[in-house]
Amino acid sequence: MPRSSDNAAALQVLPPSAQPLSPAARAYNLQLARIDKLKSQLAELEALAQRHRAERHAALEPLRRQLARERHRLVLALDGHLQGKLLSRVQADTARTVLCRLARTLAEAGDDAMRDLHDRHSPRTLAQSQQAEADALREKWTAVLGEPLEDDDPSWSAEQLLRAGMARWRRAQEEAQERRREAAQARRARKKPGAAQLQDQAERHDADTLLRRLFRQLASALHPDRESDPQARLRKTALMSEANAAYEKRDLVALLQIQARAELADPQAVHALSDERLASLTRLLKAQVADLERERAARQNALADEFELPDGMSPNANSLLQVRIDQTRALDAAVARLADDLAQAADPARLKRWLNALRDQFRANP
Repeated sequence: MPRSSDNAAALQVLPPSAQPLSPAARAYNLQLARIDKLKSQLAELEALAQRHRAERHAALEPLRRQLARERHRLVLALDGHLQGKLLSRVQADTARTVLCRLARTLAEAGDDAMRDLHDRHSPRTLAQSQQAEADALREKWTAVLGEPLEDDDPSWSAEQLLRAGMARWRRAQEEAQERRREAAQARRARKKPGAAQLQDQAERHDADTLLRRLFRQLASALHPDRESDPQARLRKTALMSEANAAYEKRDLVALLQIQARAELADPQAVHALSDERLASLTRLLKAQVADLERERAARQNALADEFELPDGMSPNANSLLQVRIDQTRALDAAVARLADDLAQAADPARLKRWLNALRDQFRANP
């Protein structure tokens, strides 16, 4: 169970008796509340992902195994017919196309026997097809991004290239946004600073000074080499490691929480801070809120990719359940279709009609 000191709300300014909080104190408290909410949302996303991951595996994996077994049976049935003289040349070509598609799916899941069977019936080996598809995707990403993918590995599959390209595209969008922000800041910097800008610069300087001063105080008090007791040294080493990480991320809340846990500050001291000091702290908290919002968006995108959500759909309990239901139905339907295909492949007369119908489908949808 988390300690109360783990919540940013524990750092809020409390109103003095019979007096309202100042606007600076309210702004400071608001950012602390937003930080708690964002951290809670991140924890909820992680818990949701773990729960859904297990439920999704339990629901889909048996159907996927069944689907693989049915595909395997159909590949072997078609291979047997291709070795005989039952089929016409056109029907045999259609049977090879179906066999190679099914065998490729199984081979890419790790079935080496299916890879060999695919290569025996296909004019191009699976490795050659995969390489051609990967090369074509590389060319597309180069055209979209205006440059080749960074750290491109020649052994990457088309799927790996797709993920790498999407990640690079998202990063390019973020970099473009950052350039626009920097350009706007540069334009503002060229103008003669007004009173609001001068105040903003002063708050930024004060915020940096406060953060640096807080970290130095912690580093001085928690330096493990100054501690003779082994247990206390271990505790200070752990706290100092946390402080280093927090300062690197400019995480004011974490630094204040470490200060409280180490009993290095009066818990009531925050209530006596001036409005100017609170404004500087609020600036740091706003930056932390922005970082957490970006982290939440990145986590949501990662979960949407992992669980194959449609574009624009956010991961939540309802959306993940609905997609899992849709995926289960799709797998059930695929298993049923394969069972019907196997029944037709087992009957020579039905096999020919089935292949003729597939040939017409392939012509209509090449």
